[in-house]
Amino acid sequence: MEAAEIEALFTREDGSFLFARWGRPIAPVVFGVKDETLAVIKGALEAVMILSGHQMMETDPELGSNMMLFFFKDWGELPEVPGLDRLIPDLVPLVDRLEAAEANQYRIFRFDEAGAIKACFVFLRMDRHLSAVPAETLALSQIVQSVVLWSDLAFRQRSPLAVAGERTILRPEISALIRAAYDPILPAMAMDPSHALRLAARMGQMQ
Repeated sequence: MEAAEIEALFTREDGSFLFARWGRPIAPVVFGVKDETLAVIKGALEAVMILSGHQMMETDPELGSNMMLFFFKDWGELPEVPGLDRLIPDLVPLVDRLEAAEANQYRIFRFDEAGAIKACFVFLRMDRHLSAVPAETLALSQIVQSVVLWSDLAFRQRSPLAVAGERTILRPEISALIRAAYDPILPAMAMDPSHALRLAARMGQMQ
């Protein structure tokens, strides 16, 4: 990937550049799925952790679970989840906005003092569109979009995934970019677009 392409993936709709990766091991928990789907999500998470070189753990010492994935049928279910309003400020107004927009997914990140990701909350309203997506594809897509703070525009035109035969895989250039993003020589957070040049250089060295 050229540096300009990488920069675009972290440039938000308002024109600002912001890159961040996780600064602590990921301690995931999933709500609203059956055991077989849970195994698929765990497999996707493990695959992305191996790719990135990042770690998972059973419990985050500060938050307990720092990556929460919620699967549900209606946004109105969220305010009924015990304690969720303490994790998500202004939960009810947020739900109202998502319902009005007929959104089927939403992602919230929290950051530590250094600007690295310390928590991610993923909400998936399983409408007919998401329900039609194979579990493996949906799981991999959500984990990839949660492992790095991508731009809100990053994958509107093109998915991070690709079809290879009968399998859905991560696009090779996105895979290489995630590996570069977690190179310990690079900072966990950057607001200067020149960071795209550093990522491009790391990708080149890894090839």
